[in-house]
Amino acid sequence: MMLKSKHLIGLEDFPISDLNKIIDTSFKFKQILDSPGRKINLLKGKTLVNMFFENSTRTKISFTLAEKRLGADSINFSATGSSVKKGETLKDTVQNIESMQIDGAIIRHSHPGAALKLTEYIDGSVINAGDGSHEHPTQAILDMVTLKEKFGKIKNLKIGIIGDILNSRVARSNIFGLKKLGAEIVVCGPSTLLPNDVTKLGINVTHNVDEVLNWCDAVIVLRIQLERMHLGRIPSTREYHRTFGLTYERVNKLKKDITVMHPGPMNRGIEIDSTIADSKNAVILDQVLNGVASRMSILYLLLGDKSKKL
Repeated sequence: MMLKSKHLIGLEDFPISDLNKIIDTSFKFKQILDSPGRKINLLKGKTLVNMFFENSTRTKISFTLAEKRLGADSINFSATGSSVKKGETLKDTVQNIESMQIDGAIIRHSHPGAALKLTEYIDGSVINAGDGSHEHPTQAILDMVTLKEKFGKIKNLKIGIIGDILNSRVARSNIFGLKKLGAEIVVCGPSTLLPNDVTKLGINVTHNVDEVLNWCDAVIVLRIQLERMHLGRIPSTREYHRTFGLTYERVNKLKKDITVMHPGPMNRGIEIDSTIADSKNAVILDQVLNGVASRMSILYLLLGDKSKKL
């Protein structure tokens, strides 16, 4: 093992040395992805299982591609159509998979703490691909790789996070990770979409989007979860767009350039205008490629053999 940690469950208690090592190693894998071969068999002979109990497109594809590029064998498990639907417990499911002699598991689950629970059932490394509204550490790491690529540093960067902070595992992981690396953070959103204890995370809070944009170097725009609209936390998507949306008018009147990020999938015309999402300020497609590179880095550093040098 090349990290102090055996698992990647979240960034709140993750060692800063491990975080920096993952980010720095991501750039080496980015070079490999940019090369004609695009494949390096550093995990040949390793078996990984992708356990997605929630729908996922980007994260699942990104992990699967990272595993293939590293030469690992992977098993894709989906809760849809599985024995879980027939009442089988997580423990039973995992122990059946464990009997296949896997080396590691990537899990996405709707319940906070599911990834941590999984570590009790298997001997291999566990990587959290999102557990409820708790954390999504690999998304935050790819965001940090993207920021370091853009600015050459993370320390002292001013980062705005706009949107549904209350339900966002991406926001939580970014707050923990970016603060650890010395960035300044301001979160912005409707009061109904901010946790009551958000200031305990050591960040500043505002409800004024223009204030954030005038202050920040980069902004992370979060997806408004339309499936939660029935809860009545925002009056309407039109009202949200008017008050908190990253609109062309807002960005165009700034006296500086800012970097625009989004974890995807985007609701164009609600939290972000298409003209901004597709503009030169946006690094959203860079985030996608950095997602594969950073997940290759995570897998290699958690599961790789020290004798197989990168």
